[in-house]
Amino acid sequence: MTKIDKLIARLLRKPTDFTWDELVKVLAYHGFEERTKGKTGGSRRAFVNVKTGQIISLHKPHPENTVKRYILDQVLMTLDLSDDE
Repeated sequence: MTKIDKLIARLLRKPTDFTWDELVKVLAYHGFEERTKGKTGGSRRAFVNVKTGQIISLHKPHPENTVKRYILDQVLMTLDLSDDE
């Protein structure tokens, strides 16, 4: 099992300590690139899939780096990941 496979398996468990950096790695693996929302975008981030044009809009957590559960649910639903994969 590769590192990214382990990371995806961890995402599927929806842990309370999943970090923003881990989420960015999973999204990058699925073809998404992080884009800031302009000069005054603050913590808003858009992840764009360059092949499909699909966009995931998220807020980068601060001051801590852990991702909220609703964001994990949104990403899992968008990526259409399930326990079978």
